[in-house]
Amino acid sequence: MLEQGTISIHTENIFPIIKKSLYSDHQIFLRELVSNAVDAIQKLKMVSRAGDYAGDMGGPEIEIAIDKDKKTLSISDNGIGMTADEVKKYINQVAFSSAEEFIHKYEGKSDQPIIGHFGLGFYSSFMVAQKVEIDTLSYQEGAQAVHWSCDGSPAFTLEESSRTTRGTSIILSLQGEEEEFLESARIKNLVKTYCDFLPVPIKLDGEVINKQKAPWRESPSNLTQEDYLEFYRYLYPFQEEPLLWVHLNTDYPFIINGILYFPKMRPDVDVTKGQIKLFCNQVFVSDNCEEIIPQFLMPMRGVIDSTDIPLNVSRSALQGDRTVKRIGDYIAKKVGDRLKELFRDNREQYISAWKDLGTFVKFGVLNDEKFKKQIEDIIVFRTTTKLTEKVAAETPVVEVQSSDGDAWQDVTPSPTSENSTPSAPYTTLKEYLERNKERNENRVFYSTDEATQATYIELHKNQGLEVLFMDSFIDTHFINFLEREYQDVKFTRVDSDLDNTLLEQDKDKEIVDPKTNKTRSETIKELFEKSLNKPRLNIRTEALKSDDPQGTPPAIVLLPEILRRMREMNAMMQQQSAEFPEDHILLVNTAHPLIQNLANLNQGIIIQGDGESPTDQLVNLICQHVYDLALMSQKGFDAEGMKSFVERSNEVLTKLTEQASK
Repeated sequence: MLEQGTISIHTENIFPIIKKSLYSDHQIFLRELVSNAVDAIQKLKMVSRAGDYAGDMGGPEIEIAIDKDKKTLSISDNGIGMTADEVKKYINQVAFSSAEEFIHKYEGKSDQPIIGHFGLGFYSSFMVAQKVEIDTLSYQEGAQAVHWSCDGSPAFTLEESSRTTRGTSIILSLQGEEEEFLESARIKNLVKTYCDFLPVPIKLDGEVINKQKAPWRESPSNLTQEDYLEFYRYLYPFQEEPLLWVHLNTDYPFIINGILYFPKMRPDVDVTKGQIKLFCNQVFVSDNCEEIIPQFLMPMRGVIDSTDIPLNVSRSALQGDRTVKRIGDYIAKKVGDRLKELFRDNREQYISAWKDLGTFVKFGVLNDEKFKKQIEDIIVFRTTTKLTEKVAAETPVVEVQSSDGDAWQDVTPSPTSENSTPSAPYTTLKEYLERNKERNENRVFYSTDEATQATYIELHKNQGLEVLFMDSFIDTHFINFLEREYQDVKFTRVDSDLDNTLLEQDKDKEIVDPKTNKTRSETIKELFEKSLNKPRLNIRTEALKSDDPQGTPPAIVLLPEILRRMREMNAMMQQQSAEFPEDHILLVNTAHPLIQNLANLNQGIIIQGDGESPTDQLVNLICQHVYDLALMSQKGFDAEGMKSFVERSNEVLTKLTEQASK
């Protein structure tokens, strides 16, 4: 026996700490041991390149073996191995990492980094093993193989071994409750989860069970579009193809590699939970990148790999550090660069992707000042105006964006015609203002619901007024942001008031009835006030401008912009849905034939004298019906309201048919 002694530790409680507190998940022991094996192989390559080893390297590989009879699991490599002195130094002195010393000596001698940062990684094996053995032979000429054994107490044994092949084997005698790790399927799953992209073949029962190639560590110029798509499908099977992606590759001011995808958004996706996988030197660490990725980019998917992200000793959580914030800013900038490049070079594809990208891009603008300044000029809105702008239709290719190697690639197929335009026209706010400055300078008309506000939109379109659609759930807040950014611009929802362009302005031509000394508009207003009997309802009479009065609505409900926003804000603060306000405007369209016929009917009532005649009843019902129809474009009826509406509708039709049959 070479030696018998106790492991050099600061406290005899180190093993209970390792087993219960240091690592949050027992299964990561395999990640640590396989990572150490890869390190041993990379170290041998570095020694060879430095000229300190001239022997046969052989094909690098890691072999995992299961012995169900002995209840052992072993991980073997053909790497650098260890001498007895190295075992004493690197194994017996807990938390002394050999990686740091080795990197310093052989810096620049390898194209693959050393994974290990914590000497404690090896000791994670005691979470699942009642005894751990090391059988190792160093690469050094004439070295003696050694065997180390520990039963989970500070006591160990170190003795000579009969091993004849270079490398190291870790043999775990598993605890009774950890025998799940004797199942091949379980080991394959863990290797796929944590070690799939390590650059060394990992074998189980003679079969290579890891992919080895990490696409994000490749040069973008070496990857095809299909390579990127295949990687996405592998990471997120059974998902729709991504919209586009960004390939990150920089080593200054920090090291970071990765591929981030813009996915198509689905209603069941929780945008508050990140789906980006965090790696450290190709070893999977976590699905949790919330501390790294800006919140507005949480819907993105893909991989980030960096040795500069500070992890705790179990690699299970990030440690607070300024570098994390800088990396987050860097990623946001590269995403912004990608969007600007796509907007500039392939606007058709940019607009096609906007339906999925728009919401969290706007969220980023609201929450990140740097990102806002970067992309505020490329925020687009669907518009009612058909644009004639030519949109480039280029086949997407990988383009290196800068000297640090960041690149991006498009996915959505480009149209084939140079004159192709999007199925729905989109515009930036600056383009809208420039296009409309002569007719409506610094005025923006917008819609938040195309279906319910269709009547108002059509009124504006018929008079040549362009309307923007701001109908995503975030636009309520985004409009306030736009008003702060464009303080000289007035934003008006199409149903808040009507521009003078939509109204006939020549009221002086209205005929005054000599019997009542009132104009027809004044008479109609009084008629509706009497029939509806709603003191808080403000009734206006206007003639809507149109070449086809029958095609305009007989009446519309208007909600003043400021009052409506105050109501929505109060509802949001109280976490309630906004109630329809009793104080609103009913604009009666005096140019509509229905309203003119209604006025004629009312005139006949006046001639007949006092008392409520059948015609008087019909007029009142029609006034109520016109009001109901106007309300329906603003709010849905509750059960009682719908019941009343149907009953009144039936009554109106009954009385009309009675009069028609006379």
